[in-house]
Amino acid sequence: MREGIHPKYVDAKVSCACGNSYTTRSTKSDIHVEICSECHPFFTGKQKIVDTEGRVEKFMQKYGMKTGGKK
Repeated sequence: MREGIHPKYVDAKVSCACGNSYTTRSTKSDIHVEICSECHPFFTGKQKIVDTEGRVEKFMQKYGMKTGGKK
């Protein structure tokens, strides 16, 4: 590799708005993020499907799918 063309690669502390923090490696030493895997709804399992105007029900009826679980 050529000398002097690559950025410094250092340990970086990543801090989330929720209070979670972890260490990784980056060209920046301190990184602040708004959302992380500890507070993101997709990773926590709290994600909800927001149905506006009954679109999900219309789709289910159109293609003959059942909307509920086992009965």
